[in-house]
Amino acid sequence: MPSAMRKPQAKRGASVVERLDAEVDAYARRTRFFNEPLTKGRARMFVLQHRQNTRQRNSVLKLRVATNCPDWAIRLRIIGACSEEIIADHEHGGGRPHWAILEDLGVRIGLKRKEIENARLLVSTQLCWLAWEALMSNRHWLDGLVANTCAERANIPGYGEGLFKKRGWFGLERPRWAKLFGLSDDELEFFELHEEADIAHSNLGWQTVAEQAERLGVADQVVQACRLNLLVWEQYLNGIAAGGDALDRGKEPAYV
Repeated sequence: MPSAMRKPQAKRGASVVERLDAEVDAYARRTRFFNEPLTKGRARMFVLQHRQNTRQRNSVLKLRVATNCPDWAIRLRIIGACSEEIIADHEHGGGRPHWAILEDLGVRIGLKRKEIENARLLVSTQLCWLAWEALMSNRHWLDGLVANTCAERANIPGYGEGLFKKRGWFGLERPRWAKLFGLSDDELEFFELHEEADIAHSNLGWQTVAEQAERLGVADQVVQACRLNLLVWEQYLNGIAAGGDALDRGKEPAYV
């Protein structure tokens, strides 16, 4: 059986948060993008796809989750986190939205700004958007909140192996991009701000799930939602890896 199809094993009697953490750990260990060498093609394809993905998820999908949320304070916190991503992050990003900071990083690694602005979607990215549409619209609000936060959780140390476990996903990426492109810490601000912001965003989701899932009797449903969303994230990032590999070979990736 493929590793992605095996359910992670949390200890017997584990809490909801422990079961969710087991899902994130399995995702960190099996996703190719994390565990294979970074290449220039993969890095550039990440910028070309993830800038678009950040805008789509935070201007459309996550706001649908906020609409379904019955708790006014949590709804506002979701909207506030989306605002940081697509309008302005005054706390971590110097007043700039996260997608614009990623765009600047793309220019530093050799992409032209027009190339970034006019980037085509990979087939894999488009299919993942359709999957997230199903997983984040017209669902139980806790399912949606997990969908908002589960991949951000991988930026918190403790999952996966090696440097990923020690520093989280973007803590892994910063030295990889620095070595590959000769960039300074200041030039890699996109990863630093997400290390800080994603801890705050993800803690919102994890703590709320912990408080609400058992009370509402939807613990198993929420854990399954986390697993399905991380399977989509795995396909999204592995699709970026495949598209980047095509760029490295001088071939055209599979675009929509």
